[in-house]
Amino acid sequence: MSKKYKFADNDKIYFVSFAVTNWIDLFIRNDYKEEILNSIRYCQEKKDMELYGWCIMTSHVHLIIGTKGNPLQNIMRDLKRHTSEVLHKAILSNNTENRKEWMLWMMERAAKKNNNTAKFQLWQPESHPVQLLNNKMAHQKLDYIHYNPVEAGFVTKAEEWKYSSAIDYSGGKGRLEIIKLDTLIV
Repeated sequence: MSKKYKFADNDKIYFVSFAVTNWIDLFIRNDYKEEILNSIRYCQEKKDMELYGWCIMTSHVHLIIGTKGNPLQNIMRDLKRHTSEVLHKAILSNNTENRKEWMLWMMERAAKKNNNTAKFQLWQPESHPVQLLNNKMAHQKLDYIHYNPVEAGFVTKAEEWKYSSAIDYSGGKGRLEIIKLDTLIV
């Protein structure tokens, strides 16, 4: 893996994105998005994750994160591992999931293709952390993640997307606790 895509300094904040294998639109179902939210909350409470911004799209997740102590690479590893396990179970138990067999087949195929010892791969292997070097860069990434649903045509205003921190930055209260970038000097 390139040095460009590693958590080099745990005292800094990072923009990370991680996608479902083969860019499968897994998160068209709210119950799957709720599993991501629950896992992020757990990482905030138990794994020292600091959350500055976030957005769940249909096939991927964007986060702006920092840490109170636990190495960021450990937080991301645990978040991806846990969500992979709970989402795999959720897919298996969802009797209304009309794409279940296809999704499972794609995820099993991805695991084999990557010489993965697991039989199932929900996430693409990389998270591509990008260290946010200054406030301008941090706000550019924040705007990017908040306007993702607008660009995709899901909403007309960023703060209308329920699965994002855009509402928090528009004076409302979102679904997750965040630390506003406005209070942070990078």
